[in-house]
Parts: sequence; structure tokens; C-alpha cells
Amino acid sequence: MKARKLLAVSTAVVVAGLALGACGGGDGGGADDGSTAMTFWHNSTTGPGKAYWEDTVAAFEEANPGVTIEIQAIQNEDMDGKLQTALNSGDAPDIFMARGGGKLADVVEAGQVKDLTELVDADVEAAVGGSLAAMSVDDKVYGLPVSILPGGMFYSGDLFEQAGVSETPTTIEELEAANDQLKAAGIAPIALGAKDAWPAAHWYYFFALRYCSQDTMNEAAETRTFDAPCWTEAGEALADFAATEPFNEGFLTTSAQQGAGSSAGMIANHQAAMELMGAWNPGQIASLTPDEQPLPDLQWFPFPAVDGGEGEPGAMMGGVDGYSCSVDAPDACADFLNFALSKESQEAYADAFQTLPASTEAQSVVTDPALVSILEAYNEAPYVSVWLDTLYGQNIGNALNTAVVNLLAGQGTAEDIVTAVNDAAAKE
Repeated sequence: MKARKLLAVSTAVVVAGLALGACGGGDGGGADDGSTAMTFWHNSTTGPGKAYWEDTVAAFEEANPGVTIEIQAIQNEDMDGKLQTALNSGDAPDIFMARGGGKLADVVEAGQVKDLTELVDADVEAAVGGSLAAMSVDDKVYGLPVSILPGGMFYSGDLFEQAGVSETPTTIEELEAANDQLKAAGIAPIALGAKDAWPAAHWYYFFALRYCSQDTMNEAAETRTFDAPCWTEAGEALADFAATEPFNEGFLTTSAQQGAGSSAGMIANHQAAMELMGAWNPGQIASLTPDEQPLPDLQWFPFPAVDGGEGEPGAMMGGVDGYSCSVDAPDACADFLNFALSKESQEAYADAFQTLPASTEAQSVVTDPALVSILEAYNEAPYVSVWLDTLYGQNIGNALNTAVVNLLAGQGTAEDIVTAVNDAAAKE
């Protein structure tokens, strides 16, 4: 399968022709006896994902005598804040989760992350292909992706059938019609965990993807100004859609991924029919089903088209999950990332997380129907934008996410979203 390049900030480009060298062992963090100890933060706090990282670390330690890695699993919603505090205090973990885009560029600018350009194995670079772009800044590599995570609409085939929805919606009007059928059948159409802000903001992101051209989104990444009419049009379209009451009751106080009452849990337990989310969702949903197994009827379709939008049909939005090394981490950190990107490890990752591995060599193990559909759409997409809060960095992203929640709560407007984002950009 061909590699798909993720759009990132203007400084993030696909790295080609790297001068690659063998990874050394422990230029920092080593003890007098030659041993090397590292710390590792990831966001898999339970289940197969947590076990995967424990097994991967154990296998790496066995293959590299004298190297030890202390693992800390942190709840996803807490990761950004705790990591930023640790980076700013000079007490960052050696290996930490990173999602590229503007967030990574900010950490690079602050001098807090290790340049891995000369430490990436040639076979790893080839296997991850264009997804390396999201982890690169100014022609240098600052992390390695472990999964590609395009987004779209996950849905329960059983609930669609129960409500008489025979075709997946291809336009917003068709989505609204499907919502009406689901409500008539007593089914909540769309689960939304707006308590965590970013899932609500995803709705604005996707409307922006449909209303704004690729050039407009690139220009905003470069200039940090959001004055093009499409940004307001996207907010107005979201407000109009929200006025049809498509979301679960109490969506403003619903979490995204924590427990059976979360939006993912509602899909897992057939309490809602759809959720707009990224390709990590099948694994998250599986962890919340009664038997903690993949949801048999889970399927996927692309975010619908809009009338009059300038975004190219088929364009997708998503990101990568990846890992970086703190600036003072030993070179053994890069060794570990290369190890985690081996074909065998990536196949195990895809199985444990029920998601799409970054390595194209490992993607043949993907059999989940929803993920197969996403991967096909991803490989055919004319372009893939990074999640906007990742693309534009943490400060702008937080302002954007909060403003979208305010709109959905009836406490803000489409114009307020643009104002909040421009104000946050002006402070950088």
C-alpha cells in the first residue's frame, strides 16, 4: 500500500535521502558501569495496549543487556498537560508520546527534543514512508510514528439496520435524514464526548476540511491567521447541524473514552449509532464492550460532503501517534524506537490497539472491516490534514477546542471561534 503524506506545519516535510548511521548506545543517561536507564511515558493505561508496551520494553531489554526502561502509563486526556510540565521543568521522560505538527514544532523550538535524523534505521524510514513527515521539522526527524490515525464516522451496522438506514450518508443532508430515522427508532444518533473538548472540536475540524481549500489550510498553518470566510462558514454549518439535535443527551458532560458511559462506551454498548473519531476508535470501543472484544458490527464511512465547500472531495483529516526522545536522552532511546518500528513489533501493535500501524510492511495484518475501509480511503485521499489542534500547536488548539464547545453549548458563535483562534495566535 502506498504511503500517504500527512500535511503538517510548513516546517514539517518528508525527509528523503537521509544520511543514516547505526544507533549508538547511551551517549547520555548512562551509569559508570556502562548501563543505561531510561523513562518512558505512553497513554495506554489498561488492556492489550498496556500489555503491548510492557512486552515490547521487556523484549528490548532482553536484546540490549544493560539497558532498562521504566514505564509510566498516563491517561490520554492528562498526557499533554503533564508532559508540558515535565518538559518545562527539565525533568522530561527520555521517551514520550508525540503527535507531530505544531505541537512538535513548539517543542523543537524550545530545544526540548532530540534530533533523530542520523539515528533512524534505513528500513524503518522506508517502512513508515510519508507518515514520517508529521514527525519532522525543518528537514530533521524528531520522532517516529507508530500508527496512522485518519478519522471519520464509525457506526453500528446493527443499529442502522434496526432504524432502516440502508445506505451510509454521503452528504450532511443525508446524515441528518439518517439521524431522524435513528431518533424515530429510539436510538441516539451520534455519541459525543464533549466534556474532553477535543472530540467536539473534531466536528468543527471536519466541517473546516470540507469548507476550506488545501491552500487555505496551509496558509493558516504558515501565517497563523484565520480570516478566510471558510473558517466562519465551517462554524455556521456546525451550528446548523447541532441545531438538529444529533448528539446524545448530556453530550456536554460526557467523556470521550473513559468507561461505559463515555461516547466510545455508548457505541460499544449499542447506546448510540455513530461517533466521529480517529482510527484508534475500534480498539477503544473493543475495550469497553461487555466481553472486551471488538464490536462485530462496527463499520466506518467518510465524513460527508457539504454544499459549496472548497475542500477537495475525498480529503481526510487525521494524525499519527508517535514517540520522541527528550533532548538529553541517550541514543538508546532511538534504538528503542527503531525496535518498536520493526515489522514484527508493528504487527503486534496493530493487533493490540486494533488500529492502523505506521509501517506499511505491517498493514497486511489489518482485518477489522472498519479499519480496512479507513485504510482504503486513506490511500486514495488527495491529501490528509493533521488534526487542527495538532497542526496549529497547543495554545491555538486549546483556544479552538474551547470555542467549539462554547458554540455547541449555546454560549458562542462561529465568529467567536475565529476570534478566539486569532487572539491565541496573536499571543504567540
